[in-house]
Amino acid sequence: MITNALTIFSYISTMRTYQKLRFSYTGCITKFFILICVFTANHVAAQTVIEKIVLEETKNSQLQVLAHELLDGIGPRLVGTPQMKKANEWAVDKYTSWGITARNEQWGEWKGWERGITHIDMLSPRVKSLEGTQLSWSPSTKGKAVKAEIVMIPDVADSLAFANWLPNVKGKFVMISMNQPTGRPDDNWQQFATKESFDKLKKERTEMTDAWRKRISKTGFSSRMLPIILEKAGALGILTNNWSSGFGVDKIFNAYTTKIPTVDIALEDYGTLYRLVESGDNPIISIQTDSKDLGTVPNFNTIAEIKGTEKPDEYVMLSAHFDSWDAGQGATDNGTGTLTMMEAMRILKLVYPNPKRTILVGHWGSEEQGLNGSRAFVEDHPEVVGKLQALFNQDNGTGRVVNISGQGFKYAGEFISRWLAAVPNSMKDSIKTTFPGSPGGGGSDFASFVAVGAPGFSLSSLNWSYFNYTWHTNRDTYDKIIFDDLKNNAMLTAILVYMACEDNATFPRDKVDLGTNKITGQPLQWPAQVKATRKGPIAPTN
Repeated sequence: MITNALTIFSYISTMRTYQKLRFSYTGCITKFFILICVFTANHVAAQTVIEKIVLEETKNSQLQVLAHELLDGIGPRLVGTPQMKKANEWAVDKYTSWGITARNEQWGEWKGWERGITHIDMLSPRVKSLEGTQLSWSPSTKGKAVKAEIVMIPDVADSLAFANWLPNVKGKFVMISMNQPTGRPDDNWQQFATKESFDKLKKERTEMTDAWRKRISKTGFSSRMLPIILEKAGALGILTNNWSSGFGVDKIFNAYTTKIPTVDIALEDYGTLYRLVESGDNPIISIQTDSKDLGTVPNFNTIAEIKGTEKPDEYVMLSAHFDSWDAGQGATDNGTGTLTMMEAMRILKLVYPNPKRTILVGHWGSEEQGLNGSRAFVEDHPEVVGKLQALFNQDNGTGRVVNISGQGFKYAGEFISRWLAAVPNSMKDSIKTTFPGSPGGGGSDFASFVAVGAPGFSLSSLNWSYFNYTWHTNRDTYDKIIFDDLKNNAMLTAILVYMACEDNATFPRDKVDLGTNKITGQPLQWPAQVKATRKGPIAPTN
């Protein structure tokens, strides 16, 4: 009986142990199954959102409509102009129509100015209308044409000799730019010229450029101060040519004169005038520039927001500067970046209306004068910068994104690679990533955030001859946009923003050791924060 009792007791104990193990094993299986289900559900949800992003842009892109309204209807967006203000208001209205909260936020003040017509004619030794335009913020000729002969900056011995020559500019137009030896871009020479001929051209051009630089230096004034000195000496206008190394393109920046016009004359016509002056033919030209000085005016960033649900005080940002230079339409610098971010926001509101983190977009003012709008935002909004998960900025032309750098953040590769993994192969296969990379010290608005240790990333695009033909030029126009590439960028941006919002982990701000400067041997430093210029433009100094 005792043996039977022990046997029965042992059996019962064994069964209890088995039951416990079975229940424990079953519990583990259940928990594992639940985790698999949650992961699968999240993966399916992510795939569904991404598929919707691609489908919306593929079937219902608004990029061409937005481009027409912004670039053809409003035009270029020079800081301080009515067109800049109109663009700010247009963007807010557009976001509002999509159900997205938006506002214009003042960051500073700038010289108010509105471009009018520019008309330049050669009257002697023959009659010809010349191609050219007044520089941004140039004074007008007060509604009338001004006629005069032309002189050019002489090659003097020193600043004293220049001071003695200076009275000669009174009542005349003054040429202050070098005459280019060719109007053909280098790739045209490479295609058709002999090696000897092309090498000769490059040598002559280098010598001419060095000689002209020395000519300006011997006046005792910088290239920025020289127009001001000539204006004070009684010149009637300043003639420049800032060739952009391509057929028919000049870069158009700002004037430094305050009473007389400063105009850029196209290379072909500038060369004609230069040779006529040089040969003693004494050309006479007529210039009329109309523009309005509007005093000092407020300037704004446009900010739009889709409020987060689980982590509303954490942020993922889209970023692109809104302003431009104004000789063209500001199409690829940076209309394309602006359109990319607006289209991505429109799509996100449709397919991802309740993001985990708050989504913000910044359309910055006065990037062209030194990242002023974004720098001001960084100063004014520490609550956003301090809780920034990631910022994606686009600002180098119309091409599809092909480069992303980790900007020197130690764990950027882990996070960005995870976000990129969700991007369709057709978009991501052409993207080169550099991790951890080095921090950008300028160039565009992401750098304003990187400087304070916040994760800002540049979505760098294909060149499409950007620097020669559209960057800051008179040919930066709608027709240069590659809309297929823009669609790619809008989808890519929307997916990256979605993935960054959904990531359970917070982007860490650890920085890599930047090493040492190979020349000085000194440790390389993280870029320092630069304060925004809140009132401009700043007068040049020598």
